[in-house]
Amino acid sequence: MPAGSLLTVVIAFATNLAVAVAKTIAAAVTGSASMVAEATHSWADTGNEVFLLIAERRGSRKRDKRHPLGYGRETYIWSMFAAFGLFTVGSVVSIMHGIQELQTPSQDADYLVAYIVLAVAFVLEGFSFLQSLRQATRGGQRLKLRTLAYVSRTSNPTLRAVFAEDSTALLGLILAAAALALHQITGNAAWDAIGSIAVGMLLGGVAVFLIVRNIEYLRGRQVPDSTRAEVLRKLLERPAVERVTYLHIEFVGPSQLFLVAAVDIVGDRPEHQVAQQLRALEAEIERHENVTEAVLTLSTADERSLVP
Repeated sequence: MPAGSLLTVVIAFATNLAVAVAKTIAAAVTGSASMVAEATHSWADTGNEVFLLIAERRGSRKRDKRHPLGYGRETYIWSMFAAFGLFTVGSVVSIMHGIQELQTPSQDADYLVAYIVLAVAFVLEGFSFLQSLRQATRGGQRLKLRTLAYVSRTSNPTLRAVFAEDSTALLGLILAAAALALHQITGNAAWDAIGSIAVGMLLGGVAVFLIVRNIEYLRGRQVPDSTRAEVLRKLLERPAVERVTYLHIEFVGPSQLFLVAAVDIVGDRPEHQVAQQLRALEAEIERHENVTEAVLTLSTADERSLVP
C-alpha cells in the first residue's frame, strides 16, 4: 500500500469525521437547509473514506495462483462504492432537502453559529486538501503533467477520490456560506434552499466523474501514449531485442501494469535458447516495481516493426 495514498485517506477520514459532527450540530441549532446539505455531504465523505481505506488495503495484496495479475482492480470496485455513496447520500439527499425547503421554508436561524462552523470546516478541509494536492502535484511532476490533468488521468482512484472530495468540500462550503448570507440579507429562505440544491448538484457532478473514471479502469485502460513510447524505447534498448512488432500495456491496478509484446530476438539461435532468452527478458521486465506481469512472444518476419 503506497504510504502517500494511505496518509491522504487517513487525514481525509479524520477531517471529514470532525467536520461532519460540527456541521450536524450547527444544522440542528440553525435549521439551515444549506447546513443540512453540508452535514450530509461530510457524513457521505466520511463513509466514503472507509471504502477508500478498504480499497487501499485489499487492492495492495500480492498476486497469487488464483489472481495472477494481482488484486489491483479491486481498488476500483471499492472506489466505485465510494462514488455511488457520494452520489446517493450526498447529492440526492441534499437536492431533495433543498426542494422540500423551497416548498416549506424554515424560519431565520442563528447565522453566527453557522458562519463559525463553516469557517472552521474550511480550515480543516483545507488542511486535508493540501495533503491530497501535494501528492497529486508530486505525481504530476513525475509524468510532466499539470496537477488537474494528473488527477483526471491517474490510475490511483483513492487519490482522485480524495482530491475531488476535498476540493468539492471547499466549493460546497463557499456555496453554503453564500446561500446563508443571501438568506440573511434578503430575508428570503429560498436562497438557503437553493444553496442546498447547488451543493447537491455539485456533488452529483463529481460523483459521476468518479464513476466514469472507475468504469474505464475496470474495463481495462491502456497506458498513455507517452508511457507506451517510453516502454517501447526501453525494450529496443535491450541488447537481445532487435525489433518489437506488438505492444499492449494496460493497467491492472494503481500504477500496476500488464505488458504483452512480440519481439524479434537478435541472431538465429536454437528454439530452446530463444525460449530461455524470452523468459529471462520477462523476469527482467517484471523486476520493475510497476510491472505486475510481462508476457513476450516471438515476432514473425512479415510483421511491421514498431517505432517509438
